[in-house]
Amino acid sequence: MEKLKTPIMAPSVLASDFSNMEKALALIDKSGGDWVHFDVMDGSFVPDITFGHKMVRDMRHHSTLPFDVHLMIMHPESQIAKFAHAGADRITIQAEVTIHLHRLIMQIKGIGRKAGISIVPSTPPEQIKELLPFVDLVLVMTVNPGYGGQKLIPESLKKVAYFRQQRKEKGYDYLIEIDGGVNKDTRMEIMEAKPDVIVTGSAFFKAPYPDKYLQLFKKGK
Repeated sequence: MEKLKTPIMAPSVLASDFSNMEKALALIDKSGGDWVHFDVMDGSFVPDITFGHKMVRDMRHHSTLPFDVHLMIMHPESQIAKFAHAGADRITIQAEVTIHLHRLIMQIKGIGRKAGISIVPSTPPEQIKELLPFVDLVLVMTVNPGYGGQKLIPESLKKVAYFRQQRKEKGYDYLIEIDGGVNKDTRMEIMEAKPDVIVTGSAFFKAPYPDKYLQLFKKGK
């Protein structure tokens, strides 16, 4: 298991002002964010379109925090190297986009980046069981991906327990991340699930005191 202090808080720039991304990175840093999360959407796998690897490359010059890139796109094999070279430290792909997931995970790791696999709320955790020995991160989507500011789907949190059990029983070495519907109102049920990494977007950027907001999660129950 990676020796990292958890929960790791990963504010998502999806909810920031795209006209001033340098300011967003500075806010994440000074508020005590641990990672910077990037939701990359292509308008095909999900309804919306966000940004590409150039955004990540341009922002890389303004932050020393780890960049956690989530590719919610079709044909990620054509984009993995671009995001890696742009400065992504971790690259996560969706389990639903291809049958050749192991090949893509090996592609990410072959470039020297941490590889993650993500599942949407309708995908059972058992579907990626065979991939667990190879990944560095499992991302459980707790909303239907595509838009920020959605309400958390509580049933999705049950998947965290499954991945924790698999990790313990098999001695796997991956972090468990959740993304979607994270805010002060859902904090208690999220902390009960014990994810290692928590992505937060709208609630962080709209918080009167973003640093205090992150500390609510870092201090535990």
